[in-house]
Amino acid sequence: MGLNLRQAILDNVENHNKNQLQATIEDALESREEKMLPGLGVLFEMLWQEADENDRTLMLETLEESLARK
Repeated sequence: MGLNLRQAILDNVENHNKNQLQATIEDALESREEKMLPGLGVLFEMLWQEADENDRTLMLETLEESLARK
């Protein structure tokens, strides 16, 4: 039996509203557990795929600035 991690993550948040999604993201960030990273990656993948060029540019600029502060 193969496990499709991406689909399992999407199934887990499928019917979440905005507040539930925010709580999920904040919990993952606050816990700092490595096992949460795939879920955040799947959410970022969805965000990236739905973003237009301006939103992608903003995300990249924000990431670049954040990395420069590290």
